[in-house]
Amino acid sequence: MIASVPAALLLAAVVIVLLRQRTVGIGSALACTTFGFCLASTGIAPAIEKLLTALAGLASLG
Repeated sequence: MIASVPAALLLAAVVIVLLRQRTVGIGSALACTTFGFCLASTGIAPAIEKLLTALAGLASLG
């Protein structure tokens, strides 16, 4: 749960960079954000959270 805020900030920064470089359009960014919110409200959300927690644990080992 602690890793979710930094992960969200990191992903927000990536989206901002992609928007500034015109790699992705505003419509695509909004669609991805909406998909993320919809995905968070499904039953797969706990599995995604466990995966992100495990990845954060692996990143902290190095």
